[in-house]
Amino acid sequence: MSDVLPVVFVHGIRLAGACWQQQKRLARGRIAAPDLPGHGTRRGEKFTLDGAVAAVADAIDEVGGRAVVVGHSLGGYVSIATAARHPERVVSLVGAGCSLAPNSVLRGGFRFASRGLAGTAHDGEWLLRRVLPAEVAEPTIAAGIASEVIPDVLAAGLDPLADLARYPGRVLLLNGRHDHFRLGERRFLAACQDGALQIVPGAGHYLPLTHGEICARVAGGLATALLSG
Repeated sequence: MSDVLPVVFVHGIRLAGACWQQQKRLARGRIAAPDLPGHGTRRGEKFTLDGAVAAVADAIDEVGGRAVVVGHSLGGYVSIATAARHPERVVSLVGAGCSLAPNSVLRGGFRFASRGLAGTAHDGEWLLRRVLPAEVAEPTIAAGIASEVIPDVLAAGLDPLADLARYPGRVLLLNGRHDHFRLGERRFLAACQDGALQIVPGAGHYLPLTHGEICARVAGGLATALLSG
């Protein structure tokens, strides 16, 4: 029997499960990194919140039925929704870069992030190569950058504050110091029944991918502590 709980990593908007290369290399136990609808191997499917939650729940089942769930950006919002709907499966939750309420500011944030990558050669591949380690950037680019999902994501009906209030488990909000998606982190922390906030100096919105060791250490620490506790 493993001495750590499984971990499910959920990618951000436009990316795919292939972005979690560092976590796959560093993980001690079983992990899963599913593609959300409309992303990666599922490009062409319509993104819906129900479909995204189902993808995460299926991944949890694949690794044993109970897991720590780590979500980044869009994946963080989906992970929060999954925890609210399936608290018996989500032992603990890490939400990275997803501490901004779904309002005009959040929609503007998604569009800002999109414009940072879109409208350039090969849909911003150059920027991913500049920002991310090659270990992460190349598999992420190879999986495809799904810009076409943005309208469906913006219409998905995310309600993370209500979902956090429904989830009884431990929540860690993990944000880069320079991330524009941390503007509502105090409201998000207050919504948690058992929450904590960690800020990583020098990091931005791509924290889990630029600082993979930190993300893997946080996830592995939770997976070990929760199992032993």
